[in-house]
Amino acid sequence: MKETWEVAEPEKLTFDGPVTALQVRIVNGTVNVVGTDGQSGARLEVSQVTGAPLRVTRKGSTLTVAYEDLPWKGFLKWLERKGRGRSAVVSLAVPAGASVEVGVVGASATVSGIRGGAEVRGVNGDTTLVGLSGPIIAETVSGSLEAQAVTGDLRFHSVSGDLTVVEGAGSRVRAESVSGDMVIDLDPAAEPTDIRLTSVSGEVAIRLPHPADARVEANTVSGRVSNAFEDLRVSGQWGAKKITGTLGGGTGSLRATTVSGSIALLRRPPADDEPREAVPAPAKEL
Repeated sequence: MKETWEVAEPEKLTFDGPVTALQVRIVNGTVNVVGTDGQSGARLEVSQVTGAPLRVTRKGSTLTVAYEDLPWKGFLKWLERKGRGRSAVVSLAVPAGASVEVGVVGASATVSGIRGGAEVRGVNGDTTLVGLSGPIIAETVSGSLEAQAVTGDLRFHSVSGDLTVVEGAGSRVRAESVSGDMVIDLDPAAEPTDIRLTSVSGEVAIRLPHPADARVEANTVSGRVSNAFEDLRVSGQWGAKKITGTLGGGTGSLRATTVSGSIALLRRPPADDEPREAVPAPAKEL
């Protein structure tokens, strides 16, 4: 059974019954999605709508909030000029175990407390992910992504958007960018990590727990490198530079590659000795 509503003005809707998947696609404005425990249905609040109305559809256990002419397929190729005069502010509460798909054009998005996996696509809107434990896939053109306290695998692809991971405890990070910067801060309580970062001109900074446990290989063709770990070797004086070596037992893996961007490996102070806000030890630069 399929139910449909058109929302052209501020409105609140409550959906009873199970909701296992959420899909949101908007132009301009804001999207907030929060996962809740002990709830089978969902709640939607549209606090602002300008221009074309939003279409809300429930089909089975899937809830969709989107513009009718903004499909998920080919989302990143959607022409931004088609969305002039549109804006919406949307907030949703769904079961934490639901899977979430969010697409934004010129809008900001925040997704928190979701365990069922999240996929985010953005043309030029910034996205914040907080406390997600399922797998994450994020694609942006120029929008940035900040992930806080995420424990699931993360895949990120961008043209010029930046990636920031704070207190990351996920075991796998795959990130590719042309010119966006990457800042990865790994939680010392995390399991052995598998990190692969690739950038053309963006800068890469990775803060590892101390003591760390990883095989490291970081390369840059023409950028600078800095290294805060005595057990790692920096080679190359002119042109290409490389940081290689093994930290601890080498259970985890870290590979980072840039063409002209700089690479910095920083050391997080031991949690028992210093506060998390402490400044990392000075790095050796070449």
